Formats: sequence, structure tokens, C-alpha cells
Amino acid sequence: MTQPLRAHMLARLPGIRHAFFTRAGGVSKGVYASLNAGVGSDDEPRNVAENRARMAAALGVPPEHFLTCYQVHSRNAVVAVEPWRPHSRPRADAIVTRVAGLAIGVSTADCGPVLFADAQARVIGAAHAGWRGALAGVTDETIAAMERLGAARERIVAALGPMIRQPHYEIGTDVWDRFVAADPANARFFRPSTRERHFMFDLAGYVAARLAAAGIGTIEDIDACTYADAEKFFSYRRMTHRGEADYGRHINAIVLT
Repeated sequence: MTQPLRAHMLARLPGIRHAFFTRAGGVSKGVYASLNAGVGSDDEPRNVAENRARMAAALGVPPEHFLTCYQVHSRNAVVAVEPWRPHSRPRADAIVTRVAGLAIGVSTADCGPVLFADAQARVIGAAHAGWRGALAGVTDETIAAMERLGAARERIVAALGPMIRQPHYEIGTDVWDRFVAADPANARFFRPSTRERHFMFDLAGYVAARLAAAGIGTIEDIDACTYADAEKFFSYRRMTHRGEADYGRHINAIVLT
């Protein structure tokens, strides 16, 4: 059985289901054990398909209504009005919809997933916020796309899911330079690393600050670290540090019922 995490504020909203899926409850083996949803991984395609079907069932939708994008670390958000085929996934990093029964999700393995909902307008969104997409404004674009469907940002509940946290997220001066060039105040999201010319980046803090600056009414962070908890989460960076051949991917999804 899948064992997703849930945000308290989203869970309270009527007519909405959501899940930050962990690695528990699937059929994959080895480094992919067990609920790997990564269609871009080298896992057996039949295992990935079964895992995604289990996630869809946990949200109460058929597998063909369990939608994710071809993610490209952009700010692009698309509107889902009907199911799309796996080979025709849009190249984007956020999905919004007001269609009941379409579960929209983003894939992560250290990057920051954000789920959005305006229960009154019945508009939902899901965004994939790695450092590139977060800096480019993927959460801002998700909010704007939701507003075009009738949502109001002061009513939106936004929940940050499992992602790599500052104690484990070392970056170089190239990333520091881009954030500080965009806004000198962004320096507050970095602290010095033990290595010269490196910093520890607070991705969750930055994403939450972008949401607050955009006027989101309710922001919740479930405060889970993908890198630190190998039993529960996949992690791209942990994979590289261990010298493993590949890694699994999570899905973080939301649906109107």
C-alpha cells in the first residue's frame, strides 16, 4: 500500500484530494525500490506503469487521468482540460486545472514540489520548483494560471512537499551569483559551506518567500528532507554521492473530486 504524506491545510479543504507520495508501496526493485514513478528512469517500464497506477488509485482516478509533464526546469505552466497521452506530455513544470477527476502532479527527487488549491473556485495546481524554476518564477506563473481559471491568490492554499533541505544542499558560486543578482535580499537563503566558495541553499525558504510575496493566503511546509531520509525518499544528490547508477522519482499530486 502506498504511504503518501499529506499537508494538514490541504487535507481540510472540501472536494480535494492530494498526496506527496513516498517510495513505499510499489513494485520496483533495487535503487528504485519501491514506488518509482520515473518514466525517464532505467527502471522496468511495466514496474513504473504499475507504480503510477497505484498512485492514481490512491487518489481515486484511473491511470489515464494521472497527469504529469515533461519537466524542463522552466517557469512554464499548462492548463489540463483532458487527459493527454504519455508520449505527448507538454514540456512544462506546472499544471493547473478546474476539471474534476484529473489528478495533476509533478515529479521530484530533491526539487521542491508545491501543491495549490482554491477550494471555493475549485481550481488546483502543481508546480515543480528546483532552483532554476523557482528563480525563474514557476510558482508565480502557476498562481497566474490559476487566477485565469477563476482562483484568487488570497484564497489559495499552497503546500510545500518533501525536498532537499539546507543542511544537505550545497551549491557553488554560480547559483549564488544568479540569486543575488536577481535580488540582493536573496542572500538570506544561503549560509557558508565548509568548502570555500560554496554555500548551503535553503530552497524551501526561498520558495515559501516567493509564495508569500505573491500574496498567497495560506502556506504550509511539511518539512521533510528527501536527502536525509533514504528509507522514505528518493534523492538525486544522495545517488550521486553514493555513486549509484540511477534513482527513483516521486509524484506529488492533487485532484478535484
